[in-house]
Amino acid sequence: MGNSERGAWGSRFGFILAAAGSAIGLGNIWRFPYVTGNNGGAAFVLIYIVFVILIGLPVMIAEMSLGRHTKRNPAGAFAALAPHSLWPWVGMLGIFTGLGILSYYSVIAGWTVGYFLKTISGGFPADMNYETSSRIFSSFVANPAMAIGLLFVFIAMTAGVVMGGVAGGIEKWSKILMPILLLLMILLTLRSVTLENAGAGLHYYLKPDFSKVTTNTIGNALGQALFSLSLGMGAMITYGSYVSKRVNLVTSAGWVCLFDTIIAIVAGLMIFPALFSQHIPPSGGPGLVFQTLPLLFKQMPGGSIFGAGFFLLLSVAALTSTISLLEVVVAFLVDEKKWQRPRAVWTIALAAFLLGIPSALSQSASPFFTRLPLLHTGFLDLANILAGNFSLILGAFLISLFVGFRWGANKVEKEITIEGQTFYFKRWWKILIRYLCPIAIFVIFLYILLTRNYF
Repeated sequence: MGNSERGAWGSRFGFILAAAGSAIGLGNIWRFPYVTGNNGGAAFVLIYIVFVILIGLPVMIAEMSLGRHTKRNPAGAFAALAPHSLWPWVGMLGIFTGLGILSYYSVIAGWTVGYFLKTISGGFPADMNYETSSRIFSSFVANPAMAIGLLFVFIAMTAGVVMGGVAGGIEKWSKILMPILLLLMILLTLRSVTLENAGAGLHYYLKPDFSKVTTNTIGNALGQALFSLSLGMGAMITYGSYVSKRVNLVTSAGWVCLFDTIIAIVAGLMIFPALFSQHIPPSGGPGLVFQTLPLLFKQMPGGSIFGAGFFLLLSVAALTSTISLLEVVVAFLVDEKKWQRPRAVWTIALAAFLLGIPSALSQSASPFFTRLPLLHTGFLDLANILAGNFSLILGAFLISLFVGFRWGANKVEKEITIEGQTFYFKRWWKILIRYLCPIAIFVIFLYILLTRNYF
């Protein structure tokens, strides 16, 4: 199968929206505000932005350059540039990571669809309190038929988009979904900041408190920057492989990082005023979204519309991410195994569904998967630790080393400027990709191992 048959982006704008969609996910909308609030507010945001610029952007440029130069998936890209070596296994690590994340991420994404349907159908009692909301959520995720059914629905939705190919599927739907996501966020934010006592939430979120900045804060900021940009698993290598030589990769990567950061910051503007308006302290993870916010929506004017919009927004954000996760593995089968796209899409979708079932059952639906023997943790948490934390960090670390030294930073410069494009800040980029990026990523890897403070 030639390169001309594997697909290409129809426009630079479509590529940027698709790449931004890959980066923007559930973590931007509910996780970023919570981590920010517990790490010094605006002080954390400033540190996070610095890491996006100094580490996230250089690694993204490196991944996109690898993909475009080779016109291959992650494994194929490393095999083309370093044949008969161990480097192609770095690409395979990315492919397995993408499949692993897709399997458990789709479980949580399925919850967002379920809560959207529950909200618009009036599935919450009028006199609901926090305890009632918590029981509803616990019962919801502990229902095996519901959890597995929603997992199936979300993976089927993802496969349907990827089936359409690069321009006809991913790019087309990214042009529809990303503007919807942004519009929903703006509407919900405008509603949130006009609530009574919203000012207290804005103060909590936006006023820097440098006394809260610790080593833990810095580690969280670096981890958030790395993970939120979909780096380390080959998604940007895959998306970069469909890019025309006429596109400036540096500015494109800059736009993706900018969109991703804006969405995360706006999410804080949307969530904190809403929480403080009802005197509800922020809490992390699923509790913030699935237990606290339905209670909030019931207590505020127009809450059903606000709540349905919020969970629709989460579903859209999750879908643009699962699309890229599935495409990473599909591209490998199309490129290396010469499979037709329909066969690759539905085979991997089925594999992700089956692999996701233990995660779907790990929220009390199955005692075995809820608390795995010896490990004393649930299957979903284990999958997140292995695929969402360790594999991503290791992948980003090895990619920065490969591009900086094995393939060579000068080769990246040549790839970016091949059609007369300008490589902005190329001298600084070379220093960052060779030294700061691998060192900082390695440090955060050690930090996670030693503190067990998983992101």
